Amino acid sequence: MSASENKVQQRPQVVAGVAGVSMRDLLAAGAAANVISTPPRAPEPEAPRPAADHGHREAA
Repeated sequence: MSASENKVQQRPQVVAGVAGVSMRDLLAAGAAANVISTPPRAPEPEAPRPAADHGHREAA
C-alpha cells in the first residue's frame, strides 16, 4: 500500500459520549418523533342507539 492510499482510508472515529447526548435523550427523542409522526386513529363507528324511551310520558 502506498502512503497516499493509507491516508485516504483513515477516518476519525466518533466515540460515544463525545457528542454530549445521552442514550436516554436519544431514546426519548425517537419516541417523541414516533408519536408526532403517527396520525390519530379514526373514530370508532357508533352503534345505532335504540329509541330513547326513558319511561316518560308527555303530559296531556
